[in-house]
Order: sequence, then C-alpha cells, then structure tokens
Amino acid sequence: MSQPEREEFLAGVHVAVLSVAAGGNRGPLMVPVWYSYQPGGVISVSTDRDSRKARAVAAAGRLSLCAQDESPPYKYVTIEGPAVIEEITLDERRELARRYLGREEGDEYIDSIPDSDEVAIRITPERWLSVDFGKEGQEEG
Repeated sequence: MSQPEREEFLAGVHVAVLSVAAGGNRGPLMVPVWYSYQPGGVISVSTDRDSRKARAVAAAGRLSLCAQDESPPYKYVTIEGPAVIEEITLDERRELARRYLGREEGDEYIDSIPDSDEVAIRITPERWLSVDFGKEGQEEG
C-alpha cells in the first residue's frame, strides 16, 4: 500500500491488536483495542489508568499496533512507534465509543461508566508495514 492508502485504511473502523513488551521473561502483551486515528496524526487508545496495558506502555515507551481486514482480499497495516500515557476527556471517550458502537449504544456505554479512570495511550507511527492482497504483485513494506 502507498502511504496515503495505509493511513486511509488505519483511519477506518477496525479492532486492532496492541503489542507491547511485558518485561521480565514474558513474551509481549498483545490485546485487542478500539482506537481512533486521523491521517497524519497520532493513534489514540483508551484504557484504565491501572491496567496491565497502561503499565506496560508506560514502562516500555513504545508499542506496535496492527489493524486488519478479516474479509478477502485480506489487508493489514501495522505501525510501531513511541507511546505516551495522557489524560483523556469524557468527550474523547464518548467519541471512541460511538465510533465502534454507534451514537445511541456508544452514549449508553459511556453513561454506564461515568466515573471511569481511563487514560489515553497516544502512539506516534514511526514505522509502517502493510499488505493488500487484493493488489497484483503485493509485497510487504
């Protein structure tokens, strides 16, 4: 995929898999996540402040994230880059829930946990890897 195609794909609604070093003698922590992204920007993931995911990201300072299309012809985009933990607003939380659940269900979901102790993981994409198996001669890169 070209860079604009990668960014457009990543901006679509996909459940991504976040991967971050777990420390010690463990393999990486890999978890499915909801995320938001606008081309040229940072990727934002919401998580509980005290979650294993947030602690691992804070310790490692970097992560990988992979979004895929599970329907043929298969496509995926993986990014890797630095990540920071920041405060998240109620409006951001609501926007993310609406992205995945729709307006009504997203609002219901957020209203059911109004005092959430969530934070945002902000990832700056530095390295990209993508494949679109619907393209002739497609190679990773």
